[in-house]
Amino acid sequence: MNSWKVLTVDDEPPIRAELRYLLEQDARVAEVQEAGSVSAAMLAILENQIDIVFLDISMPGTSGMQLAEFLQNLTNPPAVVFVTAYAEFAADAYNLDAVDYVLKPVELDRVEHALDKVEALQPQPHKATTTESRMLVEQDNKQTYILTNTIVYVEARGNYANVYTKNNSYLVKSSMGALEERLASEGFIRVHKSFIVNKRQVCKIHAIEHGLLELSLHDRQETVPISRRKAAFVKAELGITS
Repeated sequence: MNSWKVLTVDDEPPIRAELRYLLEQDARVAEVQEAGSVSAAMLAILENQIDIVFLDISMPGTSGMQLAEFLQNLTNPPAVVFVTAYAEFAADAYNLDAVDYVLKPVELDRVEHALDKVEALQPQPHKATTTESRMLVEQDNKQTYILTNTIVYVEARGNYANVYTKNNSYLVKSSMGALEERLASEGFIRVHKSFIVNKRQVCKIHAIEHGLLELSLHDRQETVPISRRKAAFVKAELGITS
């Protein structure tokens, strides 16, 4: 059972009180703190081990978006769930690696769904095999989970990424940097600024024109390029000495 410490950030006390009440209904939440401004939130996050921030976007002075940008620079940032009355900020929120985007007025089932997403993204220390690791993805505007070890490769698509399995492709609302960090311990390597590859899927590395290299994969017909600066690293990771 999780025991999260959650921080709610909103300049309106009644909204903070309502969020506190809803969060306290979930057994995974051990403590709820409140902050009425971004500066107070930053102090609380830096002084306490906050696990999740439920963050309003539109506040006087510094915005919730700016706080989220600041949190990305922390070594172990808390998970961010945006809470706002404005749906048009959703794309920007996911660009900042937000776990979820909840519209006001907030209801209990929506808060629980956001906490479910946070839990799904956390490492599972008692489940050692990568076959049980899952990733939240989107296909045809519907969210689902896929097993991480079924991913063949990941390709950057603007601010998001496409994840390719043997027979499907999915959208992931996360940056390549965040995906690289998450997948590194599960046998994936970044071979190019736009590509991350499952090492178990590599069947051949071969040269193409101008001395460039590319990878052939077991479960996909397309090849994946290797950037020049990544060539030595990729060869070492794949155990290729020449």
